[in-house]
Amino acid sequence: MVGGSYMFTPPGLGYDRAITVFSPDGRLFQVEYALEAVRRGWTTLGVRCPEGAVLAVEKKRILPLVDPSSMEKIWKIDEHVGVAYAGLASDGRVLIDRARVEAQINKLIYDEPIDVEILTRKISDLKQLYTQHAGVRPFGVSFLIAGVDKAGPKLFMTEPSGAYAGYYAVAIGAGSQQASEILEKNYREDMSLEDAIRLSLKSLGVAMEGGLSPEKVE
Repeated sequence: MVGGSYMFTPPGLGYDRAITVFSPDGRLFQVEYALEAVRRGWTTLGVRCPEGAVLAVEKKRILPLVDPSSMEKIWKIDEHVGVAYAGLASDGRVLIDRARVEAQINKLIYDEPIDVEILTRKISDLKQLYTQHAGVRPFGVSFLIAGVDKAGPKLFMTEPSGAYAGYYAVAIGAGSQQASEILEKNYREDMSLEDAIRLSLKSLGVAMEGGLSPEKVE
């Protein structure tokens, strides 16, 4: 009570400002906001098969005067692993640089390429760290990490919370729901790499506004 009147605050006020404070129903609102940034990102998908792994990304030109060649969507981390993402581009760039450093450190210390899951876990650990400290915010980006190591082809998806999981096929971003439906209906574990590429393009085409065209896909 202040000055003879009561002050009321909306439910959740304060919980969505402090990253380290859970709401009464067990939610971290800042992490949920980071997930929303991913949902608004460009459609990105990956497909794993016995012969390898495929990454495909919707390529949008946001402004007419932007040079399309500067809008890279799939990034090489090492000779055997690549990354695509949906969400905030600046956050993605920072994590890509970190992933490259981790890959090089592993090569210098152990004289071998980093395992795809180990790389995924290192990036996920960093993401998780940014959900439990004051003065920072979660990374508003989800990664698809695809590669081939000594255990075979791998495909992982990381979330802003730091959680990650391995997938046969997965889609993230604005058109992920439509793309996921096609992936679920058509994926086969024994498909060839060529079939995996076709499925990726088909799924991406369904999710994209205006349909599929070469200049809209990376």
